[in-house]
Amino acid sequence: MLKRVLIVDDSALMRKVLQARLAKEDDIEVVGCACDANEARTLMKALDPDVVTLDIEMPGMDGLSFLKKIMDLRPTPVIIVSGSTQEGNNTTALALQLGAVSCYAKSDRYGGIPGEDGGKLAELVREAAQANLGSGRAGMKQAKGDIRSKIKPCTRLIAIGASTGGVEALRTLLSGFPEDCPPTMIVQHINARFAPAVSQSLDSACDARVMLAESDTVIRRGHIYLAPGGDRHMRVAKAGAKGLRVVLRAGAPVSGHQPSVDALFESVAEIVGSDALGVLMTGMGQDGAKGLLALSEKGAWTIAQDEATSVVFGMPRAAIELGAVSEVLPLTKIADQVCLASGAQ
Repeated sequence: MLKRVLIVDDSALMRKVLQARLAKEDDIEVVGCACDANEARTLMKALDPDVVTLDIEMPGMDGLSFLKKIMDLRPTPVIIVSGSTQEGNNTTALALQLGAVSCYAKSDRYGGIPGEDGGKLAELVREAAQANLGSGRAGMKQAKGDIRSKIKPCTRLIAIGASTGGVEALRTLLSGFPEDCPPTMIVQHINARFAPAVSQSLDSACDARVMLAESDTVIRRGHIYLAPGGDRHMRVAKAGAKGLRVVLRAGAPVSGHQPSVDALFESVAEIVGSDALGVLMTGMGQDGAKGLLALSEKGAWTIAQDEATSVVFGMPRAAIELGAVSEVLPLTKIADQVCLASGAQ
């Protein structure tokens, strides 16, 4: 099916670059370009695009304000297009919290515009076009329920994987984590440039400490470690007789990703086994499904986010179809299980 895209950017050069990167794709059509929020609003009403790419640094109404209006009045999958500045990275992290499904770096780390992107923008458009924004966002506002399950209060490690729509979902999930939660490791598919800002944003929403993972760090209770992205996979390893530590190592893509949820989950299954808790959340594709099965086969309790609250149900669905899932839950009820795992009541 043809994906119809509206490009919103105040730079005529950038509009041309983005349009050129999508023009070569047979399944994607750029139906319009806008230079500011007012023009974009008019074109959205007239063209009803499947996906919007949105620059967040625009004159007049800025991209964040426009994004809020889109999410409130006309929910549409939005890909945030960001420059290389730290301010831009921080704003992108906020946009992901507000409901943008993904982010795209329009320049390299030096601020230059590369001629090609290896099809990355087109890949993001295809993922965004499958996003379920209506029911998923409503589910994020549900009140927590009182869940009782077979979860063990001695959980040594929680491992979480997420992709498309994951930053907003993680903020909701982590806001329900207790301060003394079990050590937690997260792989969220995201450009490495934005990972530090996302980590800081999640930390502000959580009673526990959220931090960007560093290799060979001994993991501690009350701490949540986010994979820094790039070409390094994050795994868990033993530290002494009873401890655990983070391992970051470069490697080829696993299940199509660097870092990979499967790489994390499989290491947790091997090292922690039945004393772990695995959670697979919203995302495109199958990364994490095989790893969650490995955890399940070791006796760990495994949770998949349900379809109604997932922006994209691909990863959870793949795990369910493999028989890897102990329990399927709405987003806001997953945190209840974590509280039980930590011994909090």
